Amino acid sequence: MSAIAGIYNLNGEPVSIEQSSGMMKAFEKFPADDIQTWHQESIFLGCHAQWITPESIGEQLPFYDYQRQLAITADAIIDNREELFERLQIDREDRKKITDSQLILLAYHKWGEESPKFLVGDFAFMIWDEKERKMFGARDFSGARTLYYYRDNHRFGFSTTIQPLFSLPGVKKELNEQWLAEYLAIAGMIDAVDGEITPYRNIEQLPPSHSITIFEDKIKIIRYSRLIPGNQLKLKSNEEYVEAFRDVFQKAVTSRLRTHLNVGAQLSGGLDSGAVVSFAVKEMQKVNKKLHTFSYIPTKDFKDFTPKQLMANETPLVRSTVEYVGGIQDHYLDFNGKNSFSEIDDFLDVLEMPYKFFENSFWLKGMFEKAHEEGIGVLLNGDRGNFTISWGYALDYYATLLKKIKWFRLFQELNQYSRNIGGARLGNLPRLARIGFPILNRLFPQGKPYKLPSLINPVFAEDCGVFEKFKQYGIDQTGWYSALNVYEEKKKHFEDVFQWNAGNTLSSKLSLRYAMWKRDPTNDIRVIRFCLTVPEKQYVQNGLDRALIRRSTESYLPDEVRLNQRIRGVQGADWVQRMIPCWDEFTDEVRQLSTDKRVLEFLNGQVIRTSLLKVEGGVRPEYATDPDYKILMRSLIVFRFIKKFA
Repeated sequence: MSAIAGIYNLNGEPVSIEQSSGMMKAFEKFPADDIQTWHQESIFLGCHAQWITPESIGEQLPFYDYQRQLAITADAIIDNREELFERLQIDREDRKKITDSQLILLAYHKWGEESPKFLVGDFAFMIWDEKERKMFGARDFSGARTLYYYRDNHRFGFSTTIQPLFSLPGVKKELNEQWLAEYLAIAGMIDAVDGEITPYRNIEQLPPSHSITIFEDKIKIIRYSRLIPGNQLKLKSNEEYVEAFRDVFQKAVTSRLRTHLNVGAQLSGGLDSGAVVSFAVKEMQKVNKKLHTFSYIPTKDFKDFTPKQLMANETPLVRSTVEYVGGIQDHYLDFNGKNSFSEIDDFLDVLEMPYKFFENSFWLKGMFEKAHEEGIGVLLNGDRGNFTISWGYALDYYATLLKKIKWFRLFQELNQYSRNIGGARLGNLPRLARIGFPILNRLFPQGKPYKLPSLINPVFAEDCGVFEKFKQYGIDQTGWYSALNVYEEKKKHFEDVFQWNAGNTLSSKLSLRYAMWKRDPTNDIRVIRFCLTVPEKQYVQNGLDRALIRRSTESYLPDEVRLNQRIRGVQGADWVQRMIPCWDEFTDEVRQLSTDKRVLEFLNGQVIRTSLLKVEGGVRPEYATDPDYKILMRSLIVFRFIKKFA
């Protein structure tokens, strides 16, 4: 629950007060309940603390354990406290006063460098082991908390954010062109495939699921966690799967309610956030506490241009959930006057790097601002749900039945599916054939697939060898995985640690700015491991996609939400409309970047000029999904970032 920093002088020289105070001064822009430091000869540890959990109030951090000769600074909330208490054989009368950082220290004392494997929660920490004369740290499996570092021949420095590292003597702010090449070449929301590099040369980050050891003049980084499917869970009935799911998910939700402040949740009209909210309220009603929900809605003058199967304003479904669940103080936020263009500089300041989720930037940050006003300490969400609790793609599953020649079951399912979503029972067969047999798409191409123009200058891409590097990850010249089905995509999602970095960097740094933690029960490692063992037929059955969560939320969510298969919510559809008042300013700046020699070393000038012609032809709100509009916004964000290095 803090920003942490530290210095280890490998040559044994004492850490100067100027260097340690310089790092801590860089945190002053963030709110703090306490600021503490710890020095010992060549070691400095610091903590800019924000008290979120009851145990953290008045916590001594950094903390030095004289008996074990271990010191720790930590940015952590540990969720499996009771399990660790039992494993570590801690007396019951001592448990309430033990902080999460002390619990990490005790785990390290027992298990050493294996200790991160035993921790469940969101964490980044560094430990000075005085006996072994080494420093050890780790970042949780999905990188929910950030941890950056700088190293040279005689010094190792680390920090929650990047800026404090630039206060160290000799550390220059220089653009890392390799990171930028990967960022520009990747078509999706991922920033880079190399989980260790950052936009700044000589500044690295510890990847998710990794630990770091600094001993003498050597640094060792290892991956301690891999999420792979275990033995398939075999229960006797659908009801037993529902019961098992409810048990593991309730534990994940309940453990994330631990705060002395108010609890909030981002709530859309969908299943994931709805499930999180309903399970949270069930627990909070035991102590007579209300849950605050925060829901994004478009501006009042927005005219929905989206297809009928999409819902840009999810208010009706949100209200249905709120009324059904009860125990909720709901907030509907249209962020009038905010837009993607006006937020660019502030977002670059928060993130310390470019970003791609500009369509949603204004409301993602806005929710933190509003939640902070309401005294929220923990802000729940269901961001990882699509790959965990609400997994289950009907047509892709039916395609596997087609390939396995399970005709009877396939036609049963198609009959029920058509009743649920409408349409002819066999109308999906041609689509199933294309999903199950991808060669058909190559032999008989159909329609023009959506493709975001390549943003990277081809010469720059060639010089950096970025597409050659991508091959080892299965990413092709389009900047994304080639020809993956949903099952392969899911496997890659949990296999490649870089998948987690961009989103969690945002939530970690917004959490720090607004002194609250964004926490995701659908991303709980216990929930993920459970979901990876559930048979696929539990996720799609009786014409229902996402079947396990739909069955598990019976009596938790209203049927119009729980069983909704026809309409899907979409946020940020009004991003272009919001920018209309500043459209001339936007296009003027794009014209500037289209002739800027420095930025065009990196960006694809021809693509930018082609897109600019379309934008200059006039603005219409329904162009929110236009690739040319998106490419110019991405270019502009990079342009603003690069100007800092000019």
